[in-house]
Amino acid sequence: MPHVITQSCCSDGSCVYACPVNCIHPSPDEPGFATAEMLFIDPVACVDCGACVSACPVGAISPDTKLEPEQLPFVELNAAFYPKREGKLPPTSKLAPVLEAPRVERGDGPLRVAIVGSGPAAMYAADELLTQQGVEVNVFEKLPTPYGLVRAGVAPDHQTTKRVTRLFDGTTRLPGFTFYLNVEVGNHVSHRELLEHHHAVLYAVGAPNDKRLDVEGMNLPGTGTATEIVAWFNGHPEFADLPVDLGSERVVVIGNGNVALDVARILTSDPDDLARTDIADHALAALRDSKVREVVIAARRGPADSAFTLPELIGLTATHEVVLDRADHELVQRDLAECTDPLTRNKLEILSKLGDADAPATRPRIRFAYRMTPQRVLGTDRVEGMAFTVTGGDDVRTLPAGLVLTSIGYRGRAIRDLPFDEETGVVPNESGRVVGAPGTYVAGWIKRGPTGFIGTNKSCAAQTVHELVADFNAGALRDPRGRPVHLDRLIRARQPELVDVAGWKAIDAAEVARGGDDRPRDKFTEISDMLAAAATAPKPSMRERLLAGLGL
Repeated sequence: MPHVITQSCCSDGSCVYACPVNCIHPSPDEPGFATAEMLFIDPVACVDCGACVSACPVGAISPDTKLEPEQLPFVELNAAFYPKREGKLPPTSKLAPVLEAPRVERGDGPLRVAIVGSGPAAMYAADELLTQQGVEVNVFEKLPTPYGLVRAGVAPDHQTTKRVTRLFDGTTRLPGFTFYLNVEVGNHVSHRELLEHHHAVLYAVGAPNDKRLDVEGMNLPGTGTATEIVAWFNGHPEFADLPVDLGSERVVVIGNGNVALDVARILTSDPDDLARTDIADHALAALRDSKVREVVIAARRGPADSAFTLPELIGLTATHEVVLDRADHELVQRDLAECTDPLTRNKLEILSKLGDADAPATRPRIRFAYRMTPQRVLGTDRVEGMAFTVTGGDDVRTLPAGLVLTSIGYRGRAIRDLPFDEETGVVPNESGRVVGAPGTYVAGWIKRGPTGFIGTNKSCAAQTVHELVADFNAGALRDPRGRPVHLDRLIRARQPELVDVAGWKAIDAAEVARGGDDRPRDKFTEISDMLAAAATAPKPSMRERLLAGLGL
């Protein structure tokens, strides 16, 4: 009875180190780890101990006898990663090589680090730093709620993926951790001031800007980006009032990565099913009144170049009606005949079995469309459709639509006082060290660009932290000025509505209580409501205030 990794795999590698027989790959020390769509359990080597199940932060691992019907394709997917062998391999005690944690060797006071951002890269970096004593980490986030794209960018129907926040909540309870939520670096406190009060400042701010499609009509009402829609679904306070018109029968999404699939899946899901998730109330109400019957996911290139991952495709086709028109079915067959890459062949084989777009639709459906180069948005006062040319030719195809969304990638945003590479959209760095900015580091998408998955940020953050600690041990970092209480007083004077760990716990508890028995939580979408909930948190005791004042 081997265990199986399924769709919600976050690729952070925790299961790899827990496995006593080293049967989960690729591991973080292997070349393919950073680009792997998921991790895979070797069914021949697996000894069914279950250690990986408890280690997985998102509940993606199950015995093969307990899989749901839609998860059964992952049995073969896990096995296909490994060469064919006869018989059972003998058990071994070889654990995967654990990457050594950074060791703080100086004994002249704690290492103090400021982390800007609170998404996965930031929280993995904080956890890596706090693996040992003698480290203090202050995490700064401009919103009153933490965890970045896990909270606001993971689709509401992927609740297992959001379980990684439990791991992050554990990090917030470690000695030496402090949250400064609802504090914006560059507004309430400057980069220079952070450097003065810490040995190092680590930016893990992601790539918050969508790449924009430069065609006529993309400024019309009814255009937007898939990322904005996902944030709207998730109740992000900056997108809660986004004007989303679902009054037409068709939506066009340009680009076919996983985020495009997320949007298409939510727009065509049964609202009663979504009502059991943490989807924002305003989005659920709009979906109940939705007239959308088809979401077309249009890609510039052919089926073999599909950007979505195989696990996401498997999950989508198990729960939704997905179709292709006749011409795209022919493209799939052509690509299948020429394809030699096993992963791509798996995608193409699934696409080849999709239904025919000419068949009558019995429920809202998704249609993949290939070799469609965007030409212009149709309409005068608002969106009426989208015009494409056939990639590589001059033929024009038009699709009537009331909503046109782009999902063509992300781009980092320049950070005040730091260098920025406009071409790559990242902060120039060497293994996380910011070029020309001593004491400053980066991790996550602002370091490497928008690649990888949630768990990929764990190894990325670990690399940066290793370099930071090495610099500290070598005496290359300037000692901070004053005690921690001086920074705390400075920030509280400038932002009296600061939210700390206790405040976040109060917001979290209130949202969970609002969800009742049927939903994991009912999110606040207004910052004022978040702050009101945070204000109910218990205040620190006199002893705690005294210890803080002494910098202990």
